[in-house]
Amino acid sequence: MWFEESVFYQLYPLTLCGAPAVNAPVFGCASTGDGRGTGHFLNSSSGHTSSRAAGVVPGGIGRLEVFAPHLQELGIGGVYLNPIFESDSHGYDTRDYRVLDRRLGTNAEFRKVVDLYHSCGIRVVLDGVFNHVGRGFFAFRDVQEKKQASPYKDWFRIDFGGDTPFHDGFWYEAWEGHYELVKLNLDNPAVQQYLMESIDLWFREFDIDGIRLDVAYLLPLWFIAMIKDRIRALKPDAFLLGEILGDNAGRFYDQGHVDAITDYPGYKGLWSSFNSFNLFELAHTVKRNYGEMYRGRQLFSFADNHDVERIATKLADPEKLPLIYGLLFTLPGIPCIYYGSEWGTEGRKEKGSDASLRPAFDAPRETDLTEKIAEMIRFRNASPELQTGAFKELRLQNRSFAFAREKDGNRTVCAINIDDAPAVIDIPDSGKITVPARTMLISRNGTEFVTFAE
Repeated sequence: MWFEESVFYQLYPLTLCGAPAVNAPVFGCASTGDGRGTGHFLNSSSGHTSSRAAGVVPGGIGRLEVFAPHLQELGIGGVYLNPIFESDSHGYDTRDYRVLDRRLGTNAEFRKVVDLYHSCGIRVVLDGVFNHVGRGFFAFRDVQEKKQASPYKDWFRIDFGGDTPFHDGFWYEAWEGHYELVKLNLDNPAVQQYLMESIDLWFREFDIDGIRLDVAYLLPLWFIAMIKDRIRALKPDAFLLGEILGDNAGRFYDQGHVDAITDYPGYKGLWSSFNSFNLFELAHTVKRNYGEMYRGRQLFSFADNHDVERIATKLADPEKLPLIYGLLFTLPGIPCIYYGSEWGTEGRKEKGSDASLRPAFDAPRETDLTEKIAEMIRFRNASPELQTGAFKELRLQNRSFAFAREKDGNRTVCAINIDDAPAVIDIPDSGKITVPARTMLISRNGTEFVTFAE
């Protein structure tokens, strides 16, 4: 399907657009009685409108329009957007699943963005945060106000005999002990109905193309499968991506029916192999992923994202960034670029903060790295074997690696040398070739090897 053939691009709209870190406070909340909360400050979920309240960013979600030509020029086939709906702060603490965050604008403005991206041949995937909500979520506010008399008390896992650091007068289950993130009771049919109807709205009102499941590793497999059935009924080629941090996660394909999971082992293998001059680590991870654990399946691969340090910071020798991306686009997987990394943006976790990983930009930038990445993506987009072809290791040494991708009679051979000196690699059916220092060479269907990244 389209997502297997695409290169993705990740955008974090709240931070990209320079939104205030914390949303306007909740002054009060009353439920509508149908699972669609309203509050004195909240936008109407039934009318899907949004006032330009305090804290809205000039341009807001429209800033994504500025990126559309850049992404089209890169050859991007899909964008994955971090949370965009009304939330307390960073987006993963949802207040309302049916209204665009006031700091970004209105539902109508977001639909305009989606239409523009579609006109550029770019699909749109939204972050689905269904494990937990923020303390400003309408149903939780109702429980705070009415305690045991609230009709929403069973939407959460609550003990009215306990308490939390927020001293609400009751204890509730939270995400990994972070009490600003209130865990939903997904066993409750009313919660399931509310979330499924919210998903319906995302597809019908915004015409999105898929969902990335936040902390999918914590979601019940039956619930993930329920989402897959729902979105495929709405759009037959909808993409379902699950966030998985470890490996041995085949059950998410078999029982949860996801189309792909995040490849954190592959991410670690990329930067670690370069920093330690040990390409055996990366090769082992690829063979384990695609030859053993996930044979015939797809993984969502990346060099960095919103939760980890930027690859330009993580890599001991940033001059080798083109080589990292050369591997990202030629090894198996659905590759994704994190916004700004294509022009070498740096960012590290500092004192537990992710702020430097998620900067604001008025517009995309163009550098030599950007041009090289665009060239690599064009090659991948024109080579079906690099998208879904079989992987075959040809030669492997600590600092050099040769492999082939094959499909339907087409064969691309890739040879990379991460050393500071030339490497001679003996490739079956191609003979010995000399790969210059810090260089990747590629040959498609027996043509002469050409420099792909250096």
